[in-house]
Amino acid sequence: MPLVDRLDLTLRFVRESQRISLAELAERLGVSEMTVRRDLDELQAQGLVERVRGGAVALSAPREEAGFERREAWQAATKKRIAARAAKLVEPGQTILLDAGTTTAAVAKSLVSRAPLTVAVLSLQAAAHLADRRGIRLIVLGGESRPGERSLVGPLTAKMLDEMWFDTFVMSIGAVHRELGWSEFDIADAAVKQHALTRAEQTVVVADSTKFGVRAFAKVAALGEVGTLVTDKPDDKDTLAAIRRAGVTTLLA
Repeated sequence: MPLVDRLDLTLRFVRESQRISLAELAERLGVSEMTVRRDLDELQAQGLVERVRGGAVALSAPREEAGFERREAWQAATKKRIAARAAKLVEPGQTILLDAGTTTAAVAKSLVSRAPLTVAVLSLQAAAHLADRRGIRLIVLGGESRPGERSLVGPLTAKMLDEMWFDTFVMSIGAVHRELGWSEFDIADAAVKQHALTRAEQTVVVADSTKFGVRAFAKVAALGEVGTLVTDKPDDKDTLAAIRRAGVTTLLA
């Protein structure tokens, strides 16, 4: 896993737990405690965490530090390949529900070539990419914009989802683990994804390989509850094998 991605995951884990041990971080990241110590030193130098005996505690920080804008440029080429491959699964004339996230924002750009489409979005970034595009009927679902991520969450979002049915839900994910399934770092985001899974004929997950082997705070679904995964070539072959055993069609971009 590239250093910038590992630092992002480490920061998310610390903020999720508020206080976390070196041993737990090492287990969840699949690295040595020595590596965790170095990463925590770097995050402390940036003023994002505080090192304590045996671990780290979260510090308040500007919301954009670990948000969408910071992550959008990371692995941009990989996300672009994943997005292009996922867009090919969409047929002109379909109704699409597009999740929030940096990879799904890239999918939004690729969907323009598949028009005409009706696309409902759970992300203000995706909405910006699709607004005023020829052949795209854009529906922005209501809800609360989550700070830093600009994902749309909450009861208003769920209520609007209840009024619609989609051919395909394109879902981003924070983590996927061979035993724990698909999970997210934020409860509100996880709740929207759980609801969206019930509103589409099929679900396509888009996720780069840094998400493999990671367990996040809030479970979204078991592995077999989605139909297709589009990813790059993961080093974590065990998780990939578990996903395939669960009956998920896996496409490598």
